[in-house]
Amino acid sequence: MGPAERVRGPVLRGAPAVRMAATVAAVSAGVVLLGLIWVSRPDVVPPEDPSDVVRVGVVQGQSVPGYLDASRSELAALTDPSAPAAGETWALVSLAGYVGAGPLPDLLAGTAVAQVYARVPLPGAHTPVVRIPVYRLPADVMTGMLDTALARDREHAEYEQLARRLTGDDDNRQRARRAYATAARTAAQEASAYRSGCSCVFAAVVRAAPSALREVAGRAGVRAVDPAPEVRSLDRTEFRPPQPEQTGTVPPEPSRSPAVPMDTGGIASRPPAPIVSSPGTPVTSASSSVAARTTPPSTPASEERSAVPSASDATPAHDATSRPPAP
Repeated sequence: MGPAERVRGPVLRGAPAVRMAATVAAVSAGVVLLGLIWVSRPDVVPPEDPSDVVRVGVVQGQSVPGYLDASRSELAALTDPSAPAAGETWALVSLAGYVGAGPLPDLLAGTAVAQVYARVPLPGAHTPVVRIPVYRLPADVMTGMLDTALARDREHAEYEQLARRLTGDDDNRQRARRAYATAARTAAQEASAYRSGCSCVFAAVVRAAPSALREVAGRAGVRAVDPAPEVRSLDRTEFRPPQPEQTGTVPPEPSRSPAVPMDTGGIASRPPAPIVSSPGTPVTSASSSVAARTTPPSTPASEERSAVPSASDATPAHDATSRPPAP
């Protein structure tokens, strides 16, 4: 046997082994590839169930006195000595009037405050509610008011610009200019009020033990404390505090500027924003039969409703699961 035959012989005899090794390598590569595809595949997130949203407060068509009575009854049941001991719980505190940032530490003492609600109560004008996230009182409230004032300054300038861009004297143009002028004037008044630290706060979301909530409810200036033990976090929880001037049935919310044409570019309307943005797990209401809890409204909530912040809500609310440091 020559050198050529001696070299070629082992190669031919090892061909089945080579083919088997190639097959095993191909199968292994396929398994690894499938594993990589499975690992890199995004998790399938089930669609959110609207029924998981907890709503605390009042909605259009609901009786404010009835809501206040139900809130007091629920707080009394929660703090009854014969009731099982309960830990800290979230609650919606409604105030009897509009207050500034200064009185809030005393009004809400003993609780951890997550957010407050403010509105400039202008006579004859409908102004939107603003949610202000809070960790430190009263500093964060003042900061939120200044941020809102800047947003209203921008709106004032934009409405004035739109009014100047309208030409012609037909009835539609004149109505539009008047609407823009009214919207600009209202925005300017809001900006001035927030910048001065106005008495505009009328509600707060707090977390505390039932005994502390009872103390808050007994303070002068507090209209009602609505405990919400079914709320586990602020995520997917919607708060709708009654405004101090609301004493009967909650009326339909009017549009802020109904006469302003929306087909004219240049002004950014205030988009609806979720009232909650804290990290956390979805919350399911455990007491849908309680009168203080409300059913979803027939129309999507907008920033004109008392539960929804305006575009000036610049920073997300956070879970106030621990008390802020004492001043």
